[in-house]
Amino acid sequence: MTTTCIRNADWVVRWNPDEDRHEYLRGADVVFRDDAFIHVGPGYAGAVDEEIDGLSLMAMPGLVNIHCHPTNQPITRAIREEIANPSLYMTALYDRTGLWRADQEALLSGAAIAYGELLKSGVTSVVDYAAAVPDGWVDQMAQSGLRIFAAPSYRDASWSVHNESRLDYSWSPDDGQRQFDAALALVDQTTEHACGRLTGMIAPGQVDTCTEDTFARSLAAAKQRGLVLQTHAAQSLPEFHEMTRRTGKTPIQWLGDIGVLGPGTIVAHGIFTDEHSWTRWHSRDDLALLAETGTTVAHCPVVFSRYGHKLESFGKYQRAGINMGIGTDTAPHNLLEEMREAIILSRIAAGRVDDATARDVFNAVTVNGARALGRTDIGRLGVGAKADMVLVDLGHPLMRPGRDPLRNLIFTAADRAVKHVYVDGEKLVADGKVLSLDCGAATEKLEAAQARAEMNVATLDAEGRDGAEISPPVLPMAD
Repeated sequence: MTTTCIRNADWVVRWNPDEDRHEYLRGADVVFRDDAFIHVGPGYAGAVDEEIDGLSLMAMPGLVNIHCHPTNQPITRAIREEIANPSLYMTALYDRTGLWRADQEALLSGAAIAYGELLKSGVTSVVDYAAAVPDGWVDQMAQSGLRIFAAPSYRDASWSVHNESRLDYSWSPDDGQRQFDAALALVDQTTEHACGRLTGMIAPGQVDTCTEDTFARSLAAAKQRGLVLQTHAAQSLPEFHEMTRRTGKTPIQWLGDIGVLGPGTIVAHGIFTDEHSWTRWHSRDDLALLAETGTTVAHCPVVFSRYGHKLESFGKYQRAGINMGIGTDTAPHNLLEEMREAIILSRIAAGRVDDATARDVFNAVTVNGARALGRTDIGRLGVGAKADMVLVDLGHPLMRPGRDPLRNLIFTAADRAVKHVYVDGEKLVADGKVLSLDCGAATEKLEAAQARAEMNVATLDAEGRDGAEISPPVLPMAD
């Protein structure tokens, strides 16, 4: 057994179980033995194998990202940030962002890059919601060192868009069954992996692409395995309109009616509810339903803000009693930046500074995220918890003056001040450099893969447009 002590850390974000809250501690020792904390407080007198000087360091719990797509989204960098379909209420989900298809090499290199970005922004636990699963995915998750909740997704229908404005569905239950079976096999493989840091998750893709029967089989699989279920719902206005036309109910209400909502379920996004100003629906039941059932919402503000969409609002959902977590969804996978944007957009939506605070979002990416995943041993610094920890450089210029280090980290410094990151007591980031993955080599591979994908855009686009037409460069090229 190996015992490591962060000696006399300037600031420590400690979990107080009696008060059920995080709190600051000054000049304290943080000690872990192998994969668990054994002491968080002043004056540790036991023997240690490694001692790290805590001067100018803040020790805080590793962050929990409950929704992202590491494999197929990094290839869209410098593409999807400014594309939209105005005829589908600005969302480009259904007909544009998927035109840059990631091949096997792109999926693996994209995942490596995303895992590296997550680690460098202080994430130690993450839900990898994989719409596309490359060969070698499970081994790469293990290699990353992250604590990963692997969610290979499946669905019964695919989307297509006609005349820029009509969203259609192509249903294939037999293919959906094959996807479901393959996903369950992967879920079992990850949960049984020898590294001990991988857990499966049941992931029916979207509320509008899975049948009631598929959701029923998904719930049964989750219950049998003791796993969390996550699905996308209330993520666009076209989806809201489709579900109300199809069922007479909002997406959230339909999920409630068929028994999907509950404390073991995460709803990814949950933006377009019956209380959102764009839906103009007659009821006001969705938020109460999410709260009453104990369902978690995974809020991913950055990707939706690019379309001009926002949750209305983070603070309102919290006050309704909903467990709120945060995810990065697409590139970049920087959870600290998502936290800041969650605060800002919530305040804009509500017109109030106090609608969402730094404390609110810090809870969202620690104990709330852990609760969503059914864990009490992550997202906190306390005796018995997993040794998942971030050491922040308080000497970084963006962390000074150092009156309140978390406020500096969230509003100003973000990942630039993340110095070291540990998962299960293993150092995965040292002085801001990822140790477990070759992110440089992965970046070179992804660059080449994006160029290959660009060549096929016109053949995939319904209107025959090339990549430069769909996502033109910021500036024109000189003659």
